[in-house]
Amino acid sequence: MTLFVRTSIAVAATLFSGLAAATAIGGLVNTGAGLAAGSTDSHYSFSAIGNAAGLTGNGIVSNGSLDPFPSWLANTASSSWLIPGANQNTNYSPTSNSTFTWSLSFDLTGFDASSASFSGQWAADNKGVLLLNGNVISTISSERGYAGWTSFAASSGFLAGVNTLQFVVTDTVDRTYNFTGLRAEFLSSNVNATIAPSVPEPHSYALMLAGLGALGFVARRRRS
Repeated sequence: MTLFVRTSIAVAATLFSGLAAATAIGGLVNTGAGLAAGSTDSHYSFSAIGNAAGLTGNGIVSNGSLDPFPSWLANTASSSWLIPGANQNTNYSPTSNSTFTWSLSFDLTGFDASSASFSGQWAADNKGVLLLNGNVISTISSERGYAGWTSFAASSGFLAGVNTLQFVVTDTVDRTYNFTGLRAEFLSSNVNATIAPSVPEPHSYALMLAGLGALGFVARRRRS
């Protein structure tokens, strides 16, 4: 009787509970990852206001052998700088500041958004603010935001569906020597997926009901 009851309890627990499995968050892609110089990175789109108002598009992978390198962090196999256009020497802010909002979206549909988290690092020319679904998670305040990495991380503020990261980069005015770009790398990410229990066979239902009945019988005998 004891073995039968234990087996029935195990079956019941399996039927009424899902299984959580941890996985990396899909869609969190490093800027320019695996792309050659001059290629379009379709993961990152941008729009501009200020001096460059009206400019939109997708990021272009920079050429690490041209200006503003080596002032910018060197491109690597993991990530590269993205720029707004094919001409790396374009001055987008000759008379006033421009602000470029770079966007990256990822979808958590089917995952437990409350379990999501990620960490990474980014750089910008000149400075910027990073937002997750409109909430600030990192700030680059230095005018030389292109010379070193700034960390970012989030463990809350995620949505159950589509989420958006916005890298808001300010390009400071300069009439003669001016560049702008974005660099981002994700170092870790995690989210739990809830797996729905499979539909049980009829004999599993029978075993579960028999087990519950046995539990009731044992309980009645103990009370008597």
